[in-house]
Amino acid sequence: MTTIKLDPGAALLLDALHGAGHAAYAVGGCVRDSLLGLDPHDWDLCTSARPEQVMALFGEETCIPTGLQHGTVTVKQGGRLYETTTFRTEGAYSDGRHPDAVCFVPDVREDLARRDFTLNAMAYSAEEGLIDPFGGRDDLAAHLVRAVGEPERRFEEDALRILRLYRFAARFGFAIDPATGAAARALGPHLDCVSAERIQEELLKLLAAPRPGSYLEPAVLAVILPELEPEKQPERFAELCRTIDRIEPTAENMPARLAALLCPLGEAGARKALRKLKCSNALTDEVTALEREAGGGAGSFLLGHESGHSIARPIACGNRVPPQRTVLGETPGTPNTTLTVQAKRLLGRYELPTIQRLTALCSARHPEQTGAFAALRAEAERLTAENACCRVSQLAVNGRDLMAAGVRPGPGLRQVLNALLEAVITGQTPNEKDALLAAAAQFSAS
Repeated sequence: MTTIKLDPGAALLLDALHGAGHAAYAVGGCVRDSLLGLDPHDWDLCTSARPEQVMALFGEETCIPTGLQHGTVTVKQGGRLYETTTFRTEGAYSDGRHPDAVCFVPDVREDLARRDFTLNAMAYSAEEGLIDPFGGRDDLAAHLVRAVGEPERRFEEDALRILRLYRFAARFGFAIDPATGAAARALGPHLDCVSAERIQEELLKLLAAPRPGSYLEPAVLAVILPELEPEKQPERFAELCRTIDRIEPTAENMPARLAALLCPLGEAGARKALRKLKCSNALTDEVTALEREAGGGAGSFLLGHESGHSIARPIACGNRVPPQRTVLGETPGTPNTTLTVQAKRLLGRYELPTIQRLTALCSARHPEQTGAFAALRAEAERLTAENACCRVSQLAVNGRDLMAAGVRPGPGLRQVLNALLEAVITGQTPNEKDALLAAAAQFSAS
């Protein structure tokens, strides 16, 4: 008999339900992850007990009536929350997303039959072992994602399952059952009945997978992001997918992967798409900043080739950016002076996490320049750790100091501060009060 080590809190709740005469199991993702040797994030339970019986058993002070109409009660135990749901079947899905009616049933197998994929349609209890009526364990062993029963019916019930199919396959690196994949592609247009928020959530989870590129199905992307035209321009879309896969799959890099996906749309098009997906303002601003700087527009962060050297155009930052290109790490005289100036300009405009994402994105788009971008990132990290002066607010003088030294207030004051910052960034003047005041006097006199 297959044995799973139950979470202590889940085991206590299951024992209490069994002791009260109810059937009860751990179900879904926690069973799947346990069989894969992973540590489940959440433990969901299912039981023959009705919601009112669950609340009576564990007490109202420890129960949250999360979704009584669907049979779900969240039970607090040992500092964790456990969703506990009554076995149920579901009626028709008129809106393609939610069941019109829920019917409680006594048998866990009936409950498992309504679930999306075989790897999520398994239950477990210490007394009975693994309940697996649809071959989920075999599909796990075969590294396969397959719908429970008829794929068309599963996706017609809830179109969001189409995105969940690719998300689960990408998360584990599994293949997709051919019949399930065919149904997902055919029924992709049904995603138009799913809220933008839910589509965004699943898309971001898909992009968080180790290598999501091969799971970004063009027929599905054509529905949720038609402006990308993934089916009309397959070669361009394939290169986008390869770029995404080159970006390290960390939570911090999620905006960079999203920017890589939206690259063909440019800054304005990306912002429009992100708003359509109801992304947060913070994520939208971050992604569009990456698009602006890595996308090749005016004042953006570019790669090119000149005299056999790897080069990059400095980030635009008001009037402080010189028009010429600079060579990464290859300036006559002081080693790495140009690299340092470029990193300082970036830090003058963005926080370090944005620069880290920008260099990751540019490196993925231009893998032949990985070393140059790694050097730029390392220099930005070094300057941040040293609290190097990269912004007017970090100068050793401020407006009051300049006015006390005779600089007139008004627009000229800001111009002098910008000139002082430029002198500090390029190494012409140290960030010291006396030296800056002397330089300010020269600027004012000229």
